[in-house]
Amino acid sequence: MPHRVIYQPKAEDDLQKIITYIIERSGSAETAYQYVDRIKVFCDSFVTFPRRGTKRDDLRPGLRITNFERRVTIAFTVVNEIIFIARIFYAGRDVDQYFYEPPDEFDHDE
Repeated sequence: MPHRVIYQPKAEDDLQKIITYIIERSGSAETAYQYVDRIKVFCDSFVTFPRRGTKRDDLRPGLRITNFERRVTIAFTVVNEIIFIARIFYAGRDVDQYFYEPPDEFDHDE
């Protein structure tokens, strides 16, 4: 079975935020949508080589990170034949802060 790409809701939200940001900065909706289209084409190309990028099991088991055009960081996982795009970060946002989970707290009997 061939691989397929699924964008998680937070990744979809990230794409919308990128569109808004570019429109606000450039004044051009066309530029914003073209840029996001290029990001999507790149993500969709993961079907041909899904296990690309840097493994970041320290943040989440199975998480991989790759970059697009030096401005975008894409966080994703591969489960069987499905590539889940978890987040799409623009302009140097700190990936670690979005995936870090503090250690479980435990009860102290006093």
